[in-house]
Amino acid sequence: MHFYLTVIAIVQLEFFDVPSPCVGICQSNVKGYCLGCLRTRDERQDWINFDNDNKQKVIKRCIQRKKRQQNKNNHKAVEEINSVDIVHEAQQRSLLDPPTKPKVVHDNDLDFGDFEL
Repeated sequence: MHFYLTVIAIVQLEFFDVPSPCVGICQSNVKGYCLGCLRTRDERQDWINFDNDNKQKVIKRCIQRKKRQQNKNNHKAVEEINSVDIVHEAQQRSLLDPPTKPKVVHDNDLDFGDFEL
């Protein structure tokens, strides 16, 4: 029974054409991938000539590219966080820095009414 359902699902996929992953953002990044769908120039141009099997392979490659891009972006975000931490560390005072002048507190600002010795 399970094998029969699997065959029906596979055959059913053949009845429908694989839709284009285009999202209408048709610009290329530095690697030549579309910013919207992550297809190469050849993959975009030859899309209408591909059979469903090749279209699905292109979509799988686009999914892999997107995952790599997200991993790269996540790695950059971690590097940025680490660099911000380094900047904060650099802003901390060094023991070699001259001491800052202490804030002068006037006696009339202090209330020693409840203070006991």
